[in-house]
Amino acid sequence: VQLQASGGGLVQPGGSLRLSCAASGNVFRIVAMGWYRQVPGKQRELVASLTDGGVKEYADFVKGRFILSRDITKDTVFLQMNSLKPEDTAVYFCGDPPGGYWGQGTQVTVSS
Repeated sequence: VQLQASGGGLVQPGGSLRLSCAASGNVFRIVAMGWYRQVPGKQRELVASLTDGGVKEYADFVKGRFILSRDITKDTVFLQMNSLKPEDTAVYFCGDPPGGYWGQGTQVTVSS
């Protein structure tokens, strides 16, 4: 399984970004794909995840601001990030921890 993340960048506070994660290879092995983030000196933390059964889980700090969605036909998961705050600045990773699959990180910087 390969996961390719894209869509990070620099945005002002209150702005929006959309991250994409495209899966390829043996995608049937994926258990629960989602987005995680990490800042230097801290552990990687869950942002939002989606089980194969369609159950979504969001971290409390993004509820009401971020939306996780999936395009099944393209094996792609999206993270729409709205009302971004400076504390959302991090490297965002798409991954499937239960399956042991991770994509490369994409930097999201929220700054004026």
